Amino acid sequence: MAQPGILSIKQVIGVRSTVTNGLAFQDEQTVVYIAGGNIILYGIDQKSQKVIPCSINAQALTTMTVSPNRRVIAIAERINDRPSITIYDLQTGKRRKTLQPETMKSSDIVSLLFSSDSKYLLTQGSAPDYSLIYWSWEKGKVMASIDVKPTSASQTNASVNQVSFNPQDNTQICAIGNGLFKMFRYNDSTLKPSQNLKQEQHNFTCHCWISDERLLAGTDQGKLFVIQNGEILHEIKLDTKAESRSVTSQHSGEEHLGHGESSMDINADGDHINKSEVTCIVPFSRGVLVAAGANKVYMFDRIDDNREYYRRNREIILPNDSIDKINDERIVSMCLSPSEETLIAATDHQQIYQLSFSTIDITKDVATFSFLADGYHYAQVTGCDTCIRKQLIATCGIDKSVRIWNYETGTLEICKECQEEAYAVSLHPSGLFILVGFSDKLKLFTILIDDLRLVKDFPIRGCREVLFSNGGHLFAAVHGNVIQIFSTITLENITNLKGHNGKVRQLVWSPDDARLFSCGMDGAVYEWEVTTAKRIHEAVLKACGYTGIGISGDAKTVFAVGTDRKIKEIYETQQIVREVPITPDDVQPTSIALSHTGRSLLVGTSKGTIRSYSFPLSKPDDFTEYVAHVGMINRVRITYQDEYAVTIGDDGIVILWTLQEVGIAKKEKDIFYAEEILITKTDLEEKNASIRELKQRVSELREENDYQLKLKDMNYAERIRDLTDKFMQEMENLKTKHIVVSNEKEKEASKHAEQLHDLTEKQTKELQDLESSNNQKLMLEYEKYQDLQSKTQKTQEDYERQLTELENKKEEDVARQRLKYTTELEKIKNQLFIEHEKGKQQSRDYEETKRQIEEDADEEIVKLMQAHEQALSQCKEDNVNLRNKSTANQRKIKDSEEAIRKKEIEVANLKSEETKLKNNIQGLKKDTESLKKEIQERDETIQDKEKRIYELKRKNQELEKFKFVLDYRIKELKKQIEPREIEIKDMKEQITNMEAELERLSKNNDEEKLKNEELRSKLSASSLALQQEKQMKRDSELALKRIKTDIHNCSALITEPKLLTQRVAEIYAQYVREDATEEANIDQDITKEYARQRDHLERTVRSLKAKVDKDSERHKTENIRIMQENVTLIKEINDLRRELKASRVKLQDLQTAMGISRKTAARTTEEIVQALNTHQNTHIVKERQNELENLIQHQRSEIQRLHEQIASIEGGNKRSGSASGNRSRPTSGQLPPIASALTAH
Repeated sequence: MAQPGILSIKQVIGVRSTVTNGLAFQDEQTVVYIAGGNIILYGIDQKSQKVIPCSINAQALTTMTVSPNRRVIAIAERINDRPSITIYDLQTGKRRKTLQPETMKSSDIVSLLFSSDSKYLLTQGSAPDYSLIYWSWEKGKVMASIDVKPTSASQTNASVNQVSFNPQDNTQICAIGNGLFKMFRYNDSTLKPSQNLKQEQHNFTCHCWISDERLLAGTDQGKLFVIQNGEILHEIKLDTKAESRSVTSQHSGEEHLGHGESSMDINADGDHINKSEVTCIVPFSRGVLVAAGANKVYMFDRIDDNREYYRRNREIILPNDSIDKINDERIVSMCLSPSEETLIAATDHQQIYQLSFSTIDITKDVATFSFLADGYHYAQVTGCDTCIRKQLIATCGIDKSVRIWNYETGTLEICKECQEEAYAVSLHPSGLFILVGFSDKLKLFTILIDDLRLVKDFPIRGCREVLFSNGGHLFAAVHGNVIQIFSTITLENITNLKGHNGKVRQLVWSPDDARLFSCGMDGAVYEWEVTTAKRIHEAVLKACGYTGIGISGDAKTVFAVGTDRKIKEIYETQQIVREVPITPDDVQPTSIALSHTGRSLLVGTSKGTIRSYSFPLSKPDDFTEYVAHVGMINRVRITYQDEYAVTIGDDGIVILWTLQEVGIAKKEKDIFYAEEILITKTDLEEKNASIRELKQRVSELREENDYQLKLKDMNYAERIRDLTDKFMQEMENLKTKHIVVSNEKEKEASKHAEQLHDLTEKQTKELQDLESSNNQKLMLEYEKYQDLQSKTQKTQEDYERQLTELENKKEEDVARQRLKYTTELEKIKNQLFIEHEKGKQQSRDYEETKRQIEEDADEEIVKLMQAHEQALSQCKEDNVNLRNKSTANQRKIKDSEEAIRKKEIEVANLKSEETKLKNNIQGLKKDTESLKKEIQERDETIQDKEKRIYELKRKNQELEKFKFVLDYRIKELKKQIEPREIEIKDMKEQITNMEAELERLSKNNDEEKLKNEELRSKLSASSLALQQEKQMKRDSELALKRIKTDIHNCSALITEPKLLTQRVAEIYAQYVREDATEEANIDQDITKEYARQRDHLERTVRSLKAKVDKDSERHKTENIRIMQENVTLIKEINDLRRELKASRVKLQDLQTAMGISRKTAARTTEEIVQALNTHQNTHIVKERQNELENLIQHQRSEIQRLHEQIASIEGGNKRSGSASGNRSRPTSGQLPPIASALTAH
């Protein structure tokens, strides 16, 4: 028994965009995504793929996520209607862990995410329980779980869309969905809700963390929200260019209402909102990338502004395409490379695009994506075929595209977009022609270098199976249940094969093209002889509908699969030799293919797997199964050389397999494939013409360049001669100058030696004088320091003595006011202690300063020595250069250079000493001045402290006097408050009357609304009558067209009078009635009356509308004004009450501080009056008295103004009520509770 053929995936063409979060980077050059039932690791630069197969029993893949350390990937699968999470190692491709959420009731997992340290995993289930589970995935342990149930959304629309970890805190989790925004905290093995969104609910579709506290969330309304601590800080609208507004937590209730009204979109159209849905948000270092709506990604830059957190930078759009499928293409997933250099995006049309930020034109606001690889099918792939003489496969699908691939390189050669869906495709063995079956026709195309050119249409509707013969001279096409044979040379129908009673599902030619095998849903497998159009053999089984067949190399054995879930081996298309059942029961075979060697049998199944059976067929379980597609496999094809296999499926994926047959050695001889291509004559002529033009252009440019080079050579020769002459002349001049300079140098050297000797003597004297003067100054400064220290001690003793005297003198006062002055005495003591410490610190600072001056002087000496040494080395280098230039006078120059160098060193030493001494002198002068300033400042500080003590004593006496005055004024204010309370009570009554007036106006407004409703009903009746008239008009026009058509048809009978008369009579009887004239007259009168009444009603409606709009506008303005005035009155009343309450509190505090009780109040009042008369002329009492009098006068004038304002409001309400009794109440509700506000205090 031969072993089954071994399959391995060579390339997967396509992507599965229904997997949420379906893109990720493994490293800078490797992208991870899901295609079919496999994990694809795609190398961007090498264009290579590494495939990791998922679970073979997976019914669906819902979501994926890659760990932050990019070592593992987690896939959410549905197996036997239960959710499962499988974790794979991205390096080895091996399965690391399988997690089974036993407590989850849902069958799908909608969101996965690893924590930032890659140790934990979040899984979010779907309906009905919406279970959120917190895993320690390496241990396979559930840390905590909670049900996240949306409460605000309806049951049908409820959903949880995404969960995420806080990147800085693994214990903080966010979950979003339709009407859901919740934060959870993991603590003590439980997930506890921490905070929810406090404002209106939205359908959140995606989100991301932009900091450790803030999130950016998108909605299906095309809006972005910056959220922190459950509050919306900022809103961004993607469907408008207007700048959005900020929302802070300090808003009051009225401000929230205003924000809700102002943020409504005027163009609130359903379609418009759906087109702006935010599908994906990716953060990066400078901001975020947001995919929203069709074809676009918005790039936002982060800005440091509390009112505007993000600003739109540019837009990234998908490539332009004329096909309808691209117009509404949406990006569903995005990922950014680790270096933020490359952006990858997947769309709902199963395409993958890339963008390199280094190639963006910064001068433009719009960038464009490019395909990551080639364009893929984005819908069900219905047809597939391979070529014999070329390495080509052809595919077609219901996405209206026909694509030709090179299966050796895996690249797309040609893509042809059509206007109809393509059902079947067949490649000519030469690879130069292709047949495509569409819904209306079968079309033959020529395969050109970059396009498919139509050759002929065949009138075969809904052709779902077409096949070229092995020699290419014939092709068979299925037309319903009839098989039509055509000649490829004459393109004529040779014969028709009739016999099937159902749809024919597959055709297979024998190796010699003499026979044709077919199978159909009627349970029949037929073998036809093409030349005679007769059935040679047949095998009919009514209980089975065949879906695929394959034949052996000698065309004697047929293998078929069908709806009875069995593989049938049929010999001579007559006898069923063997049946092998398909296991398990839920798997249905859909397609079958047999290699040309007859050693490999491949079967595609309904669940997307492909099986390789061993030969001969014996046991049902003797096969190897491979993960391929998610969904049914539509067709399996094996290339002519048995090297590769191709599978297509309902998921829009094309998979290329490498086929290795066990026991068969590889062919040693090289396989030669045809390399010729077709090109149209016009294209060839255009290319040849362009080549000739380019050659002519190259020859012209070559001649021009040669001429330009000759001109340049001549110019350069002339310039060289000029420069040579000029150089020789300059050399002569330099020689003469050198001689003159040497003589001057000798003179200057002798002169410099004399000056240097004089400076040296002078400098020595000055240095001695400076040392003696500095020593004297240091002694003087030390003596001053001793004096300052003694003065400080004396000052401290004086302060202590004064404090003791003050304590003895004020013992009685201290007993009564101990609480008040204790703190002040402590402050004075602390200040005295600080001053004492400062004196000590200054002495230490002086010693430190002296030490630092000496160290700085030493450092400066060292630095100067280093600088002069560097200068010395520089001079040596200069001398070497001079020695090279003057070879003739070398000895003389050396002597002079040595002398000069010695003098320069001495001069430099003298200058450095001079500079050092000057710096020392200046530093000492600055130190002396700073010490003098410090002494002066300390004297001033001591004087200020003494003055402060005296002022505090004086202020204490003035405060005692001022307290008596305030008590007296407080009593007067109490007497003035009583009439104000009476006025407030009167204002309450007036406001109550105003509310009653507003109620009456509201009733009148309701009556006006009823009248408006009546007018609207009349207007609708008029509109209905108008529609009826329009319908009658359309009927009349239709009848007139019919009459014209009938009369035009009668013109053909002009040569036959009898038939013409008869036909005219029939037309007359059909369209003309006797009472037509009367009805016409009546209809005309009715029409006139109707028009007159309609005009009258329209004028009435317009006038009423204008009146209603004018009244409503006036009422609205008046109500707003009244409301504003009421609010102003309430605020002023509340302010007065607060002032009264504050005055009472101050009075109580003063009475408490003074020790005044109710019993001694009268006596204390007399004392206050007496003290006031006594100190009437003091400046402070006068100022306070004037302030109180001004306050009382201001309050009186304010009360008078409020009286006048209330009177004017009442008068205005009476006038407006008599003029129009239709005023309505404000729409915002009742007036504020004035009575409660007035009695609050």
